[in-house]
Amino acid sequence: MKNRTLYISLIGFLILLTSCGTSKSKKHTPDLTGLNDAKPVVTKLSDSIFISGKNSLLKNKQGLWELYVEGDPLEIGLSTGALTDSLLHKQQRIFFSKITDLIPSKFQQRLLRNFLKWYNRKLYLNVPDEYQTEIYGVSQYTSNEFDNIAPQFQRSLYLHAAHDIGHALQDLALVGCSSFAAWNEKSEDGNLILARNFDFYVSDAFAENKIVAFIKPKEGFPFMMVTWPGMIGAVSGMNLEGLTITINASKSKIPFSAKTPISILTREILQHAKNLDEAIAIAKKRKVFVSESIMVGSANDNKAILIEVSPNKMDVYDVPNNAQLICSNHFQGEVFQNDKRNLEQIANSHSQYRYERMQELLSENSKVNPEIASEILRNKEGLKNISLGLGNEKALNQLLAHHGIIFKPKEKLVWVSANPFQLGEFICYDLNSIFGENRNVAKSFQKEDLNIAKDPFLETTAFQNFKKFKIENHKIDSLLEKKETISPEFLQNYQALNPNYWVVYYKTGLYFYQKKEFLQAKLNFEKALSHEITTVPDKEKIEKYLKKVKRKLQ
Repeated sequence: MKNRTLYISLIGFLILLTSCGTSKSKKHTPDLTGLNDAKPVVTKLSDSIFISGKNSLLKNKQGLWELYVEGDPLEIGLSTGALTDSLLHKQQRIFFSKITDLIPSKFQQRLLRNFLKWYNRKLYLNVPDEYQTEIYGVSQYTSNEFDNIAPQFQRSLYLHAAHDIGHALQDLALVGCSSFAAWNEKSEDGNLILARNFDFYVSDAFAENKIVAFIKPKEGFPFMMVTWPGMIGAVSGMNLEGLTITINASKSKIPFSAKTPISILTREILQHAKNLDEAIAIAKKRKVFVSESIMVGSANDNKAILIEVSPNKMDVYDVPNNAQLICSNHFQGEVFQNDKRNLEQIANSHSQYRYERMQELLSENSKVNPEIASEILRNKEGLKNISLGLGNEKALNQLLAHHGIIFKPKEKLVWVSANPFQLGEFICYDLNSIFGENRNVAKSFQKEDLNIAKDPFLETTAFQNFKKFKIENHKIDSLLEKKETISPEFLQNYQALNPNYWVVYYKTGLYFYQKKEFLQAKLNFEKALSHEITTVPDKEKIEKYLKKVKRKLQ
């Protein structure tokens, strides 16, 4: 279940590649007239420090890469590509190596491409020129190893929409990103504070090379965002005006053609808006092809709102009589109040549960500060502090987040989590200092005195057991698929590693069901149901198995 974001994204990527040989998009490249296309010269000071003029890439002691680039779109793209080229190659290999895992048959891949080849026919028409140009610059440093899939620029452009299309086509409940904001009487100093978990999981390897990018564009506002090699879209970020952006996916319908990828829309808002009104105006200009809640925070307004977008509708969810905003993975505004997909999402997914958990934790902490925000993001328990089992997607901390992030927009401060997940040290950055004139590009930009310590959970036996559980959970999936014999010792150890997680009893029940040992299957299915099941469909699936085994035992 935790790999579904990857799998869906890969399907989306295959869809996007369908018309590489025939569409106009294959021939399209951005207009580079008047731009400096000279490739930057990079000086390697060490294995973790790279310099190119005013631009730099540095790996800090907590393991985060800090990227600083400035210039016009092409200069930013080329500098980003030149500084991160080895990371780009590694990231692509990690991503593309999973394609054959998902769809090993070349014949099936070809069928999928032929069936959906028209999906990306208009993608390049819906990405603003400045971002096409930046993507083009970065793409010049991508590996030629995958040119058989698509040319460098098209491949890089398509990857920015693979996530959107894949999710929409699968029409699945998405990963469980959680975010919240507090201001006025709800924050410690009255100033706006926002926090979010970005629960996008490809693999542990994919998250190794997180980049905290600081970008000073020729047009627009300087800004920071958390990203990964090759990605110029924004999923979490703040600009020098104190405007913040985070995104939470909602359930989507199947699109009929590619429009503007969400991460490109949010990048545009991040770079070009200084307040909530300007953010809304930019969102209204673009047509998207998936459903998403965009949380926008503003120092100039000292509040946050949600811009809720879908392929056909848009709403702005404001809480004028409140000083707190919570967002999980469903819409809250009036426009989507009776939307069928949204109602299904609330009823069947874990979105409403996490929403209520955030309400609960925020009510226990009436004045939010960065330390309290980090504790909420790291919380692993369910409603009323019940144990959910580690990795349960009903938790705010599902132990899979690409990153956690905290913003203090008025102060221009941001905290980004180091690995693993949001458990590592939250590293503080001061945008006023970074975009000032006295920064040292060969030294980490962090303000160490404001860092938030790593989660003590990292030092526990429970965390070590969780790491072992992930390995054993993968093994049991393989054994169940092959219908091989599993030893009692394996099953006992597997359950002991994560005893409060319903999945360990469900999969054990499946094993005994396959072996026609129906009494043991019944006992394990019943035990699974005694724990907190992640979604309604999951619970219904177990209940159906239980009915079957009871009939077998009669």
